[in-house]
Amino acid sequence: MLPPSLLLTYAFAAALVAGLLLRLWLASRQIRHVARHRDAVPAAFASRIPLAAHRKAADYTIAKGRFGLLEMALSTAVLLGWTLLGGLDALNQALLGWLGGGMLQQFALLACFALISGALDLPATLYQTFVIEQRFGFNQMTPRLWLADLAKSTLVGSAVGLPIAWLILWLMGAAGPLWWLWAWGAWMGFNLLLMVVFPLFIAPLFNKFEPLADESLKSRVTALMQRCGFTAKGLFVMDGSRRSAHANAYFTGFGAAKRVVFYDTLLKQLTPGEVEAVLAHELGHFKHKHITRRLVGLFALSLAGFALLGWLSSRGWFYTGLGVQPNLNLEGSAPNDALALLLFLLAAPVFTVFITPLMAQLSRRHEFQADAYAAAQADGGALASALLKLYEDNASTLTPDPVYARFYYSHPPATERLARLPS
Repeated sequence: MLPPSLLLTYAFAAALVAGLLLRLWLASRQIRHVARHRDAVPAAFASRIPLAAHRKAADYTIAKGRFGLLEMALSTAVLLGWTLLGGLDALNQALLGWLGGGMLQQFALLACFALISGALDLPATLYQTFVIEQRFGFNQMTPRLWLADLAKSTLVGSAVGLPIAWLILWLMGAAGPLWWLWAWGAWMGFNLLLMVVFPLFIAPLFNKFEPLADESLKSRVTALMQRCGFTAKGLFVMDGSRRSAHANAYFTGFGAAKRVVFYDTLLKQLTPGEVEAVLAHELGHFKHKHITRRLVGLFALSLAGFALLGWLSSRGWFYTGLGVQPNLNLEGSAPNDALALLLFLLAAPVFTVFITPLMAQLSRRHEFQADAYAAAQADGGALASALLKLYEDNASTLTPDPVYARFYYSHPPATERLARLPS
């Protein structure tokens, strides 16, 4: 029988290759399907969507899809480089030689990994922003603003991420066999705190949030929320147009700190009745407790993940099977904790990619429920009209490949979604 480390190596390699081939196949289907339907608007939308807009959406989808193929290949190569080809092991050994085997070395390993990974992601981000988004008229960012955002996000990420990373590493070394339970509690508390802190202190670092000034729309929206039994801290307009032409609206915050945020681009594109209908859809998620259920699901999945990590971190084959030599005989330290965290974060997505369609199906069901709620509380025809405008303005294809949509789409395709709403 094969040793556990070799079994893990084979299982990881097989899952990585199978997942890559599956995602490449799905992306290729999407590109071919959208290209085949590029020159004909679906009959259900022929009277409302111009052919030029339909072609733009197809070209935008195809451009993102083709670049996505390259990203998949590169990300797989990077993952192999970190794991089976020894990249993470080499980084760990270099830091051990420099700093020794204590807490500082582990902390430095997490920080260096994050910096290197972020640097490797920069070319793709730049291309998406200044080539693809620019070509289709969505990008509003200047290089200077992009650099400012990068600097601020790095500083904020460090200020927020480093303390929780240090705390989890400390718990792994000091809290005994059940460290994973304490670490899970710390992680959940951190996420709940972030839900309160983000809208008040972090988001304003990147965007301006002004109180909704349109009194007529404000009264309409307030009346809707009162009918639905929903309270919020305020109604705000965000300067989304400073960075992108895409439109959106969302709730943020937690408990009494909840805020309703509209992109300025959304308010420019939709009528008051359509804005009300879009907000009613978001309220439908709260009415059906979708947000609470997702939060509980996140708690349960993260608990299972921490428990699994707690078990794996004490198995030598977990490290060697993924291309890393665990640190041994370093007294007075917990030298493998950072390695365990990073290996788990690298390997888990390889095995969980296959449950993506189940999560997407659940999300689509929630969207249908929220749509039905919006049609009952506002105007279903206005919601359909708003959605169609957003599909057009955001260049979302009306003709996705059915298999691709079933696997990935968190929202139902336009044909299915609008068929359930009055026109």
